Amino acid sequence: MNETDSSEYTEDQKNKRRATRAPLIVEKIPCGDGQKTFFGYAKNVSRGGLFIATVNPRELGEDFMIELTLPMKPRHMIRCRCEVVWKRHYQRKGAHEPGMGLRFLDLTDTDGDKIDEWVTEQTTTLL
Repeated sequence: MNETDSSEYTEDQKNKRRATRAPLIVEKIPCGDGQKTFFGYAKNVSRGGLFIATVNPRELGEDFMIELTLPMKPRHMIRCRCEVVWKRHYQRKGAHEPGMGLRFLDLTDTDGDKIDEWVTEQTTTLL
């Protein structure tokens, strides 16, 4: 992780992570900002945001619309604005995959509840 890109956010988050997280792998995430569809893998999804593994992370502070579908029955699509709060660049032989941490900015309570429900389901299944 590039410390200059993430140190302030990481320090701030040490005591703020209240939400349980679960992995979610998706093939693509359409970003409605006039740019091409972003391809990456979403991981560590929680009510607060998610990590997207990608070799082309966006810039810190950049915000854009994101859509993702929770693979629950019935499937639930989430669309909201998010902000890049940290990023990690590709490093050859690096221990961690490159990507970016996104914070949801205007997630509805309904969508947040669906994320919590899905994460609980996933973490219960893993136990």
